[in-house]
Amino acid sequence: MSIPVSSDESVPADNPWRLSVAPMMDWSDRHCRYFHRLLSRHALLYTEMVTTGALIHGDVGRHLRFNAEEHPVALQLGGSEPADLAHCARLGEQWGYSEININCGCPSERVQRGAFGACLMAEPKLVADCVKAMVDAVSVPVTVKHRIGIDREERYEFVRDFVGTVSEAGCNTFIVHARNAWLKGLSPKENREVPPLRYELVHRLKKEFAHLTICVNGGITTGEQVQGQLLELDGVMIGREAYHNPWWLASWDADFFGAGGESITREQVEAQMCDYMVREAAGHGTPFSAIARHMLGLRHGLPGSRRWRQVWSDHKLKTLDPRDVMMLAHADVQKAA
Repeated sequence: MSIPVSSDESVPADNPWRLSVAPMMDWSDRHCRYFHRLLSRHALLYTEMVTTGALIHGDVGRHLRFNAEEHPVALQLGGSEPADLAHCARLGEQWGYSEININCGCPSERVQRGAFGACLMAEPKLVADCVKAMVDAVSVPVTVKHRIGIDREERYEFVRDFVGTVSEAGCNTFIVHARNAWLKGLSPKENREVPPLRYELVHRLKKEFAHLTICVNGGITTGEQVQGQLLELDGVMIGREAYHNPWWLASWDADFFGAGGESITREQVEAQMCDYMVREAAGHGTPFSAIARHMLGLRHGLPGSRRWRQVWSDHKLKTLDPRDVMMLAHADVQKAA
């Protein structure tokens, strides 16, 4: 199995973390990232969280394979054993990832049972040991994604001491979800919505740790909000809004990276995804539905978008060539117009 070669040409030279798409379980797989890369050349893309156990005991290629076109792309790891994380970080670098990120923000009970995710914020020295082991193992950046606190611990000093301790181990970039993580009593979905957003704590971190790269995540859904956060911080990470309203990404290169280039239409992106589906089916036996699910928000807000989504989601059409499905979807949009 071939290992993709890194292509750092597409990484903005000044700050690769300026705008990124968050790691999202069951969503930000390689097909989703290929789709997002068609929309933005410069946004940093993250994998779903991959556990160290999955890499050590499972199929490395299945978990780490990605398309070279996805660069710049970062690998997020879940784990709490320094040696295991160092081993998996090394694998990530060998496979061509441009960054290794450790998950210290996921609040799900399943993740907690693995002794990683947000519960690690209670053990900053352990996280520091993990970071040090990874930094010593790889030459690419090692970063941390975390919350501002856990459970009812809302003091700024908690997150300040966490960042201070972990940064001393060699981490220079922190992506901060500006909500607490409640480890009991809330589902992962509720943990993204119920704890209040407190951007001011993230801004305060940047003021206190001016030498570090501090990025914010959580609740940001408009370009105006992104611009406002970039006045205070080094970067913004967008999660579910990027997934549900992906066409927003098509404006990012011009709006946030000062990049020119030819404009692209939704139809051109859809056609390129059809070509990708054909290649994936031929090369890996991937059904087009596993890919099409990620682009169902492409026509978000447009007339006929509901019918368009229904056609692309119709399993009765699974034997058709994706380009024929696209023609059917647009024919139905025209009828609905």
